Amino acid sequence: MSQSLARGLLILNDLGEGPRTLDELAATVGVHKTTVLRLLRTMEEQRFVHRDDAHRFHLGSGLFALSGAALDQRGVRGIAAPHLARLNEATGHTVHLGVYEGGEVVYLDKYDSRHSIRMYSRVGLRMPLHATAIAKVLLADLPEARRREVAATIEYTPFTEHTITGPRDLLAELVRVAERGFAMDDAEHETFIRCLAAPVRAAGGRVVAAASISVPDIVLDRDRTLELLPELLATARAISAECGHTR
Repeated sequence: MSQSLARGLLILNDLGEGPRTLDELAATVGVHKTTVLRLLRTMEEQRFVHRDDAHRFHLGSGLFALSGAALDQRGVRGIAAPHLARLNEATGHTVHLGVYEGGEVVYLDKYDSRHSIRMYSRVGLRMPLHATAIAKVLLADLPEARRREVAATIEYTPFTEHTITGPRDLLAELVRVAERGFAMDDAEHETFIRCLAAPVRAAGGRVVAAASISVPDIVLDRDRTLELLPELLATARAISAECGHTR
C-alpha cells in the first residue's frame, strides 16, 4: 500500500471516531502537519472530509454515497431487510444484522427499538468478538483451527462481570453455540442488555450473517427474553431460505 494512501485511510478511520484538529490528526498519523494538511486538502476536494468554522475536520458527505453503495452491494442486507423489519415491528425490540469481514464483526443493518432505552450501536460499528451474540454466531461457524487463531488474538476487555475473559472460555462457548444453533449475550457487553443471535446461511450451509434481537433488562427478564428465540430463529431461517439455503 502506498504511504499516502495508508495515511489517508488512517485519517479517515480516526475521523470516524469524531472531529479532530490538524494537530490531533498529525499526532495520529505520526508526520508533520504540512503533510497531513496536504492530504486533507485533497480529501476536501473530493468531499471525503470537511472543515468547520472552528478548524476541526469531520467526515464529509462524499463518504455517504460510498457507504450507501457498499451497503447496497451486500446482497444479504437487501434480502434480510423485510424480514428484520417484520421482526422489529412484531416485537418492538432492537434488531441487528451483522457480518464477519476482514477479521472483524460489524453491524450491517439496524432497526431501533420502540422503547425509550436505545442501544449504542450503528451500521458499520465493530463489535467485540468475545462479548456479543452476533460475533459468537459468526465465529462459531469458523473451522476449529481458525477459531483458535482468532480466540488467541482477542483483547478480552471485561465490559461487565459476565464478560468472557479468556480464549478457553470463548472456545467452549463457541462449541455450545454451534451445537444449539443460536447465541446469547447475557449482559456480557452492557450490564442492562441481553441479546439473542441466530445464523443466516447461504446455499452451501456457510453462515454469511447473523440476525439478533436485543432487549433491556428492565423491559424483559432473562426468561422472557428467551421466549423471543422462536421468532428470531424463524426470521433467520426465512432469510437463509431466500439466500438459497435448504435445511
